[in-house]
Amino acid sequence: MSRHPLLRACTTVLALLVSAAPVAAHAGSVGLASRGAPVPSWSVIAAGAAAVGASFLFTSLLTDRQFVERVPRRGWSLPPVAPIFVGVVRWTAVAAVPLVIVAGVIGPDEPVANLLTLVVWIAWWAGYTMTTYVVGNTWPALNPWRTVAPLFPVEPRSLPRRVGSWPSVAGLLALVALEVLSPVTGDPRLLAAAVVGYSLVTVAGAAAFGDAWFDRVDPVARMFALYGRFAPIRRTDAGLHIGLPGAGLARDSTVYDPDDVAFVVALVWVTTFDGLVATAAWERLTDATAAVGVPASAVTLSGLLGGFGCFLGCYWLAARWVRRTAPTYVTTRYLAGWFAPALVPIAAGYHFAHFVGYLTGFAPTIAAVAVDPVSPPASLPVLSPPGWFGALVLLAIIVGHVVAVWVAHARAFDLFAGRVQPIRSQYPFAGVAVCYTTVSLWIVAQPIATGIS
Repeated sequence: MSRHPLLRACTTVLALLVSAAPVAAHAGSVGLASRGAPVPSWSVIAAGAAAVGASFLFTSLLTDRQFVERVPRRGWSLPPVAPIFVGVVRWTAVAAVPLVIVAGVIGPDEPVANLLTLVVWIAWWAGYTMTTYVVGNTWPALNPWRTVAPLFPVEPRSLPRRVGSWPSVAGLLALVALEVLSPVTGDPRLLAAAVVGYSLVTVAGAAAFGDAWFDRVDPVARMFALYGRFAPIRRTDAGLHIGLPGAGLARDSTVYDPDDVAFVVALVWVTTFDGLVATAAWERLTDATAAVGVPASAVTLSGLLGGFGCFLGCYWLAARWVRRTAPTYVTTRYLAGWFAPALVPIAAGYHFAHFVGYLTGFAPTIAAVAVDPVSPPASLPVLSPPGWFGALVLLAIIVGHVVAVWVAHARAFDLFAGRVQPIRSQYPFAGVAVCYTTVSLWIVAQPIATGIS
């Protein structure tokens, strides 16, 4: 077998995907009904081959330094948003939080008919998150807890530097653990309690530590900030700027610390894991372990933490391997921090693939329940995504992969001199990107679990 990393990655793709039968790509989240879009096995294999081909194209053939450096800098300036409009939107969001919580408490027990459940899991976690990487990150202006925190007469303190941003890593993993291990997705009252708890902690933390809380601790704000760097519209010191998706990540000169690297990898992993636990393959695994006395919750928690460790370990191994493929005095830590932003498009692509059918299917449900949250119609409309959504799911994953490889390629030319060394530095990172994408493709190639379909 060839020692070329991309050829080995191609072999991995084919080995994992070639045996796939016609299957359904799930687009749901636990706790609510989900809908599948058929994905023929040949298209999954073709998508895997496209990922490998794109990686090879960027890492081996695109060597024009001027072109690589020029593309991310193209863009146009946009007029600033009127402050009065921002203020209206900000306080509307503040008012909406308690109203939605109350609607969740007094509304129906069925999650699909409860406004709080629909708003949190569909309108916000699925729909709004998409806007942060498809359009731009509006969360700093919209965040209701950031708006309320300054109203408390508390003298802000400095967040200890030794803490770093590790709390956001733990927070992100904890949020996903809460979603997949507890009945919070299917119990509106428990979800209302979770939202109230998150609100109290966030407002108290922001009042005590100011903006540092959202920059280093709050996982939601950090997630949206990363996605916003991928989006075509970005806020700069000069105002709003529109450019190519991923250009902000390619141009960012920041070298991430190990805790920031861990958060980026966690973002990729939790989005992947959220889809994995909804598959029939995962259901069979938990059933098999339960038969021998191992609780499904223990398997799920181990999978969440163990998978994160594997993803993070693979990334650091790739960073270390760069020093062999492209000999350099740059440290492994620096390389890992320099290329970490290139992983964000992979997370965005899979998030879109995982939730687009889900959002489309339940959009009319949200509209129907919002008219009368207390007594919604007995028969709620739910759309079934058309067959071509399967192709859209695969396209989103591949586009995320292509942009990720492009961002890493552009950042390599910023770091290394000449043409050969930037190219050689990309072999390990292209390999790990292919591995991440392969896992995503394998997940969408699995039938959804019968318990949530």
